[in-house]
Order: sequence, then C-alpha cells, then structure tokens
Amino acid sequence: MGRSSLRTDSGDFPVPSPVVHPHWVTWHCYHNAQNNARAVRRHAGICGIRASIIVSRDNLPHTRTISRDLQSVRFSVVKMSQADKLKQGQFTNPETPGYVGFANLPNQVHRKSVKKGFEFTLMVVGESGLGKSTLINSLFLTDLYPERVIPGAAEKIERTVQIEASTVEIEERGVKLRLTVVDTPGYGDAINSQDCFSTIIAYIDDQFERYLHDESGLNRRHIVDNRVHCCFYFISPLGHGLKPLDVQFMKAIHNKVNVVPVIAKADTLTLRERERLKRRILDEIDEHGIKIYHLPDAESDEDEDFKEQTRILKASIPFAVVGSNQQIEAKGKKVRGRLYPWGVVEVENPEHNDFLKLRTMLITHMQDLQEVTQDLHYENFRSERLKRGGRLSSHGYILPLSPAKGPEPEEMDKDMILQEKEAELRRMQEMIAKMQAQMQKQGDGDGDSQQM
Repeated sequence: MGRSSLRTDSGDFPVPSPVVHPHWVTWHCYHNAQNNARAVRRHAGICGIRASIIVSRDNLPHTRTISRDLQSVRFSVVKMSQADKLKQGQFTNPETPGYVGFANLPNQVHRKSVKKGFEFTLMVVGESGLGKSTLINSLFLTDLYPERVIPGAAEKIERTVQIEASTVEIEERGVKLRLTVVDTPGYGDAINSQDCFSTIIAYIDDQFERYLHDESGLNRRHIVDNRVHCCFYFISPLGHGLKPLDVQFMKAIHNKVNVVPVIAKADTLTLRERERLKRRILDEIDEHGIKIYHLPDAESDEDEDFKEQTRILKASIPFAVVGSNQQIEAKGKKVRGRLYPWGVVEVENPEHNDFLKLRTMLITHMQDLQEVTQDLHYENFRSERLKRGGRLSSHGYILPLSPAKGPEPEEMDKDMILQEKEAELRRMQEMIAKMQAQMQKQGDGDGDSQQM
C-alpha cells in the first residue's frame, strides 16, 4: 500500500491510502492540531475532495472542539463522488463577471425542436420522363414510389394533372423529419396544356386555406403544416432554354411558393452546353420577371467556409442534376451513379453534376424556406383572403373559414340574423333600464309628497 506525506507546521506525517472504505481517508497528526487541520483542508482542496474533521480525545468521538493539548486528532476525508461534483457545479456561480446564464437559451430551443421534430413539404413539377421521382429518392435515400405504374401514350392523351402527396418519417441522429413530397403526374403530357397547372395552383391555395382555418380555430396547439415550402421545377435539357409552358407556370406560382429551377438529366449535356443553358435560362427568367428563390447572403460573422459555400450555391442556380438509385463499383468503391459504355457518372461527384449542391442548398436553407413561406407567401395569401371573404365576430375575433371555400350565403345570412337579434336585445335592455329609472323617480316623488 503506497503512502504519501502531508507537510504541516509540526512536520511531515503520512497520508495512507484508503483501506477499509474507498471513500474514506484517515490522517493522524499530533501536537499542533489547529495548524494540521488547516494543512489537511488545503490538501483536500487541492485534491478535489471534501474534508470533514472528527476530533477525538481519549477515544471520545463526540468531542467537537480542537485545543492545543490534544494528543491525537483524526481527520476523516470523504472523497467527493462524480455525482456530487455535478450537483455542486450546477448551482455554483461562474467566475466570469456579469454572467447571468441566458446564453443557454439556444440550447433549450434546440432540445425542444429536436423533441418536437420538423416538417417540410417539397413539390416537384415537370414533364414526365425527366427523372423527378428518381431524384427525390436519391436526395433522401428512400423509396417514395414503390408501386408506381407508368401510363402508356394512349392513356396520356386525355389525362389530367393529378396530385400525389407521399409522407415519410425520416430520422437521422435523433432528429426526426416529417417529409411530404407532392408529385404532379400528368403535367405537360396532354396535347392541350393550357390549363394543366390550374390543379397545382388550387392545391397550393388549398393548403394555405387549411392552415388559415386551423390557425383561426379554437385548438391551435397541434397544427399540421402541409403548406408547400419549396417547388423544384424540372426543365428539359433538350431545348434551348425555357418553353412557353415553363414561363407561364413559374409566373403563375412564383408569388405562392419558393421556386427552385432544376435542369434534369444533366448527363446528356457537355460542360460547355450546360453552362450555356444555365445562362440562357437565367436571362429568360429575368426577362419575364419570374421570381425564383434566392439564397440569403451570409452574415458578416459567419466563417469563411460558409460564405464560400453560399457563393458557390448561388453561382450554381439553376442546378444541373443527375439522379440514380443504383450502386455501381467505380475505382474500387461502391458509388451511386449511372453506367455508360464510355464511363460512369457519379451522382455525388460535384465535378459531374450539381446533385450535392442541390441537396446542400435544401438542407442548409430548409429553415429559411419555411420562414419565407410563412412571412411572405402565407401572409400575402392571408391578407388577400381576409379582404375577400374574411369576417369578424362581434368580439373582434376572426371567424373560422371553411377550407378551400369562401363564406357561403347561408352562413352570411345566419350571421346577419344573429347580429340583428343581438342589436334588438340591446335596445330592449336599454328600454327596460329607462323604464326602471322612471319608476324609481316616480316612487321617490310620491314618498316626498306623503311626508309633506
């Protein structure tokens, strides 16, 4: 058993290792007990342990006084456990002056957000055959369309645009994401595509209407947010820019949802053709006054890597992407890509396409997409909706609106009848109050005349 010594005013005395119990250490010191007690306390503080002094004289353990004539003083030192240290650290005042503690508020928000989970709705719009479903499965490493049936050419002649919403719960490192992907099969497939996007606009407005109805209701605690936060619009790589249908659709929805243009099947283009097509699309977007989603500028206090990443993402719009769910062996490792006779196109290789940039933009700016939807698009819809058909109750509250419908004439007639009845009751109450006041005055006058 190893021993250490403790230097005091009366000399060195041994410090034995724990023998009977691992949490107790006993020192025996002689002569000047008070100085030795101070030394033991100093030693205990340096070692990070808590010292409790038990003084005994003539084997009487109940004596609690220290005097100079003590022959033996036993110091029992209790080692502080890790739990005790943690409890003590939770309530100690930090050494930093002026520190209150509200700097930990972001940690509380983070814990609540992780516990609650996140919701995000992504819409994909584009002609059939551009790889929309494949790209979505590649982005989130899931299979959202396991039983999809592709219609033939004869079925597409009179086919109308449909809305298919698929919801999947994704969990990564304890963070849960409720992802809803809204697909639009049939868009641009018909011979006459003049009104093919009216169904899509009606769906976006319907989700705004439902959210407004839930927000104006009595129970607002558990509101499910199905509003469309982002729309990936797929552009064909085979043309020389935007088609008339592309221009008309983006102009119809750019004030309702965040539009992100995506060039599909970018592996059919050379690098020079890809850059030329990107410039042409951006020029046509500016020419027609289309408002696409612009990434916010990086704050001045952000690190240089994030600023450089934001600059690269902005320069990559519109994103030219390639999607694939197949694992291919390339250069001795398994990668997701497409195998051609002349080589392999790797999906997650930034030198081959902008797939990683698109996914990085979506993940790093997901919160900003939701905030723009709430603060800009939804507020515009809400103000217009209330101007057009909103009603206030007699107490000033917004009456709930039926989802996807305006106020029906019968409901408006009922409200008018109720308001008229309330006004009539108020008039009757005022008349009764006046009659009671007159009767009281007459009673007072009769009493005065009888006394006279």
